[in-house]
Amino acid sequence: MSTQVLQHNLMATYTLWWREIVRFLRQRTRIIGAFGSPVMFWLLIGSGVGHSFNSGATTESVSYIRYFYPGTMLMIVLFTAIFATISIIEDRQVGFLQGVLVAPVSRASIAWGKILGGATLAIVQALVFLIPARLAGVPMPLEQLPLLLAVLVLLSIGLTALGYIIAWRMESVQGFHAIMNLFLLPLWLLSGALFTLDGAFSWLRWIMQLNPVTYGLQVMRYALDPDQTLTTSYPSIPVCLLITAAGTLLLVALAVWMTRQEKV
Repeated sequence: MSTQVLQHNLMATYTLWWREIVRFLRQRTRIIGAFGSPVMFWLLIGSGVGHSFNSGATTESVSYIRYFYPGTMLMIVLFTAIFATISIIEDRQVGFLQGVLVAPVSRASIAWGKILGGATLAIVQALVFLIPARLAGVPMPLEQLPLLLAVLVLLSIGLTALGYIIAWRMESVQGFHAIMNLFLLPLWLLSGALFTLDGAFSWLRWIMQLNPVTYGLQVMRYALDPDQTLTTSYPSIPVCLLITAAGTLLLVALAVWMTRQEKV
């Protein structure tokens, strides 16, 4: 690949990335939907369950609002990443996507531009949610921030790629929302965000262990609160991080492949 071709591809990726950022900033209702709803869930559910929750920690009982904090951050990433990919359906309806696909640039650069745009929005909103961490009793040690940022990047890219895959063949926003309710919300519910892996029924535990998001959430939970021993059913943190990275690479590769198969 020549330098000029590489520059064109990078410019295409950057342009589509920046377009997603600008579109998000112009649609303030998306900010409320992607950030406000998870925070409301965190406060209402976390405060409602309160002291009735027993996390199984080895040293002390962990409040549910503290346990639910990483799950809420995951919800923010999920909502932001997935809602960002709705733009694919809108772009197809107005003809913008078809124009991009016939441009003399790599199809992979198109996929990466859309995916990185949604992932950036998800990462930024997740980092904003770190502000009330101390109020929830989450230690959030500074030395763990690189690990937290790494897993946020992997989860954001992976979930955006997943939304990209689902939205790519969709013809309507309504159909996308139907798939989201049937598939994406259970993906979050069965990640350990609401209840521990050890506390679930055996058949449900198997499903949770097959969910790659489960391992990303475990890394996030460790990065935010290393002293919180919640379950012994997970592999080590490096293995969880490796599983998350593998799942992300697989989803991105599938998104790029689907883009290359598109006929205009």
